[in-house]
Amino acid sequence: MISVLFAVLTALSNGAASVLQRRAARSVPDTEAMHLSLIGHLVRQKVWLAGIGLVIVAAVCQATALATGPISVVQPIFVIELPATLLLAGFVMRIRVPRGVWYGVAAVTFGLALGMVSAAPGGGSSSVQDEAWIPALIMTGIFEAALIGGARSTRGNPRGALLGLAAACGYALTAALMKDAMGRLGDGGGAAALMTSWQLYATAAAGVGSLFLLQNALQAGTLVAVQPMLTLGDAVISILYGVTLFGEYLRTGWWLLPELVALTLIARGCVQLARSPLASGNAVPPSRGTRVK
Repeated sequence: MISVLFAVLTALSNGAASVLQRRAARSVPDTEAMHLSLIGHLVRQKVWLAGIGLVIVAAVCQATALATGPISVVQPIFVIELPATLLLAGFVMRIRVPRGVWYGVAAVTFGLALGMVSAAPGGGSSSVQDEAWIPALIMTGIFEAALIGGARSTRGNPRGALLGLAAACGYALTAALMKDAMGRLGDGGGAAALMTSWQLYATAAAGVGSLFLLQNALQAGTLVAVQPMLTLGDAVISILYGVTLFGEYLRTGWWLLPELVALTLIARGCVQLARSPLASGNAVPPSRGTRVK
């Protein structure tokens, strides 16, 4: 229950951060794409800094969730970040939530429930042998290079989608490294084992790299193109890390059918939600004296 609670808090923080960062990234000229000057432009915007503050809150909650539960349980819960954020935004801005948003919320929520019940993830260890990281990091590097290379040859939504998937892979790697680092803390080594583990510093490096990729994804394409790739990519790749590195298990066989149905529902729900004016930041609150029906 602790891991699920903090996973939900992580999702809420990350979802709000994505919307704020998207609003800031839209003002960045195309000439600054894939350059460090992109960050320099963003850091001068208060809305982007607010998003970064929520990212830090999310990182603390995520570390707690991963330290108390399997990665294949914690990471998929993050698919609720967008629907939860949009509903909260509608409440705060006193905007009537469109029917399409409710459909998206229902699709994502039911898809997540169906997927978790069907896959029944669990088990696994809290840490990974160092040598097991070598092939995992090599394969991740090749996958990331292919995505970034493909993104540089395209523009618009295709670039945003590819970079969104690259950011998702980076965030999944960050979660796996974080869980391994927190596992060493809980294995009896204490704070000294945590602070001297290379996984802790690799977590920071992977997180910064993923943040850079996400800013470029949001700058290149619409939220409709980026968010589904980011949400589903993070969940699926995290599960792969959980199974291959931590020895966690999922149901297979005929259970794969409802699991695929769950992924389809989540994907369709994310697309529906990302099209909402609440997600793009274009929703207009009612004027004073106007009654919201």
